[in-house]
Amino acid sequence: MTESYDPYANAIAERINGILKHEFLLEDLNLPLTQMKRLVKDAVYKYNNLRPHYSCGYKTPEYMHHQRQIKIKSYKNKQFSKASLAEL
Repeated sequence: MTESYDPYANAIAERINGILKHEFLLEDLNLPLTQMKRLVKDAVYKYNNLRPHYSCGYKTPEYMHHQRQIKIKSYKNKQFSKASLAEL
């Protein structure tokens, strides 16, 4: 996930690892790689399709991507110029 050497990609990878370890407790399992891959795939499915998210208004991400009534929030980085930073 971090092949682009983008610091934001690393943050995303760390977030995903934390979710898998703390919410799905996959770190505690000592299973063969093939079984672990299936568990990770299942965890990602549950996270996106079954688990409601606060940022989605307690809807699932899958629901939010397929609906058209509720506006999807965007968390884009704001680009500041040196002049705007000097004003702060």
